[in-house]
Amino acid sequence: MNIFTESEIKQFVTLNKDVLPVVEDAFTQLATKEVIMPPIMRVDVKENNGEVDVKTAYIPGKELFALKVSSGFFNNDQLGLPSANGLMMLISAVTGEPKALLLDNGYLTEIRTAAAGAIAAKYMAKEYVKTVGVIGTGAQARYQMAALKLVRNFEKVIVYGRSRENAQKFKDEMENVLQVDIQLADEAETVVRNSEIVVTTTPATEPIMKADWLHPGLHITAMGSDAEEKQELAADVLKKADRFVCDTKAQCARLGELHHSIEQGYISADEPVIELGEVTSGKEKGRVNDQEITVCDLTGTGAQDTAIALYAYRFLTEKEGIGLEIDNKKSLHFT
Repeated sequence: MNIFTESEIKQFVTLNKDVLPVVEDAFTQLATKEVIMPPIMRVDVKENNGEVDVKTAYIPGKELFALKVSSGFFNNDQLGLPSANGLMMLISAVTGEPKALLLDNGYLTEIRTAAAGAIAAKYMAKEYVKTVGVIGTGAQARYQMAALKLVRNFEKVIVYGRSRENAQKFKDEMENVLQVDIQLADEAETVVRNSEIVVTTTPATEPIMKADWLHPGLHITAMGSDAEEKQELAADVLKKADRFVCDTKAQCARLGELHHSIEQGYISADEPVIELGEVTSGKEKGRVNDQEITVCDLTGTGAQDTAIALYAYRFLTEKEGIGLEIDNKKSLHFT
């Protein structure tokens, strides 16, 4: 078994145009192959505003698949710690043996989630946009804007967060990274009404976006709602959209924005819903014209985790002197 650290992984896996096809292919595989992807297992730690998720997926034809444990503890900023953490294990699909541990501390999840947001925009947003918005000011807000810049050449970002101080930090850090003007908004409504693409990146449990704010040409990528109690969009937002897609209908109907729209009666549980993999594979259309309002509900899939883990593993195992190799079949002897 090989063990790789976050610093080693970061040497070879960055958020760039090479990563996007890897994650896009994972969506396509979900739509075109018999991918084995069980429901997410989650442990809630409510007294510390935290959660731990376990995701996995076997993609037919791959020799390895990932088992990922990821956590989100949303009071960590008060401790000077990132909210996201975790690791991935790669398991042989031939023998069942654990082959690698990727001690990425949630880094690969950040990369694949950002790439998924960019892919959603690639197919669902207008081709030419000037202003984009982000609701949320944490690490994923930064990753989402960096990924979006790979598929759309926008000129301005409007950001809103509950903390004005954190929003200012976002502006200070990301203006140089993105090479665009970043403006702070006093409320989420300002972001939505004045942007052509909006990405929501919060752990909100009450809606922060209303249907009345939507306008022709707007695309929304909502990626914060990945548990039953989380919700960033008012339930009627999906009903108002001209075109709605999700990463997987079954998962989003259980814990995404779709879940709330079904629960409140805006969308029938039996209503056909387009999955993003059907769009990337060409089975279904993405945006049809510049006047459509489009929404993508992303809850994160085990297939994406397997894809990004295999991508990282390929680079890591090609390099000498990277990682720790252990023989876990040898007996341990203590003196």
